[in-house]
Amino acid sequence: MKIAILDDYFDTVRTLNCFKKLDGHEVKIWNDHIQDDDVLAERLADIEVLVLIRERTKIGAGLINRLPNLKLISQRSVYPHIDVEACTKNGVIVSSGQSSVSPPHATAELTWGLILASMRQIPQQMASLKTGNWQMGVGRTLNGRTLGIFGYGRIGRAVAGYGKAFGMNVVIWASPASRDRAKNDGYLVAESKNAFFSECDVLSLHLRLYDVTAGIVTASDLALMKPTALLVNTSRAGLIELGSLLQALKNGRPGMAAVDVYENEPVLDKAYGLFALENVICTPHIGYVTEDEWEIQFSEIFDQILAYQKGTPINIVNPGVCS
Repeated sequence: MKIAILDDYFDTVRTLNCFKKLDGHEVKIWNDHIQDDDVLAERLADIEVLVLIRERTKIGAGLINRLPNLKLISQRSVYPHIDVEACTKNGVIVSSGQSSVSPPHATAELTWGLILASMRQIPQQMASLKTGNWQMGVGRTLNGRTLGIFGYGRIGRAVAGYGKAFGMNVVIWASPASRDRAKNDGYLVAESKNAFFSECDVLSLHLRLYDVTAGIVTASDLALMKPTALLVNTSRAGLIELGSLLQALKNGRPGMAAVDVYENEPVLDKAYGLFALENVICTPHIGYVTEDEWEIQFSEIFDQILAYQKGTPINIVNPGVCS
């Protein structure tokens, strides 16, 4: 089969052990990022299988309609960037596994790195030193402070464990079922959402982005946070009401933020609002970008391709296409 892989920025996929699963297939890997449908239609004209790396490229109806040879889109995790209805109309299967047992380590570890970097002002201290200055401020320790976890799934549970290991008071806010699981694991649950935002010294978001969670963190929620508090988002930017985080930081509540996700990615504008704030640490959506995590993800993505080749597609998002 003719297979295309988009947005492999550092030509990493071919170095993975699991890439051997595609032996015998004609594979084209693109290392740049293109969102122009005309360019993509030309590149993918003969492609039968399209591999996507998360939500890096939007695949809309206009593009799908111009790819008559496309039979399968194989990726992993959520798929708001794919017009699934258009895929179904054009006979394109969308396979996207969302394994509940996938290790949470990569994103959880980055989350903790951002927490430490923010509370101890590590990037700012480094920048000060490199400009010929010595210390530029006084950081804060984590021990004894309150860590809030908004969303208690695989990653949220892992970050809560890190907080406990650092001597933090861990408190959870989530759906009723997730709050019950947190209680069973021995964690405190906030009395209310308002209390949760008011009490936390560090508040980390760990929710999936669906219609019901879009904008779940409002400007009013942020206004309740302490002026010394840190908000961390390694999940999805859309969880926060559009534009409210930038304004909240300018208003001083919360006092700091660390973000790995943005409304529109990639962000290549040096004048992007959050980049200009000294109390914000920004990273370019690297939560899942480790060799170890990619081995897991692409092994599953390639297994979906092999299953399709055998005539038994798996993890089908649009089963109507097979009827």
